[in-house]
Amino acid sequence: MKDHIATIVRECLIEINKGIGSEELANPTMETRLYGAKSSLDSIGLVNLIADVEERIAQEFGKDILLADERAMSQTRSPFGRVGTLVEYIEQLLADAPKK
Repeated sequence: MKDHIATIVRECLIEINKGIGSEELANPTMETRLYGAKSSLDSIGLVNLIADVEERIAQEFGKDILLADERAMSQTRSPFGRVGTLVEYIEQLLADAPKK
């Protein structure tokens, strides 16, 4: 499941990058920074990524998740720091989410 989630996040980043043109986002890895210093995404780009990923997760897994909520914001380590942390967070949410 983790590989499937990672593929979704990477594909969404590549799609967003079509409007940005960042070398880093052209071939994202688990270490690619999503937000903060040295990230190619600004806050609007991050919001777009979150919306795109939520939609794809619902389509692929049949579960609705909310990535930017109180749970995400209260984490000691932000799930939005890197692709890998976002993938891990999504995996947790999917394990906890009821099926549609």
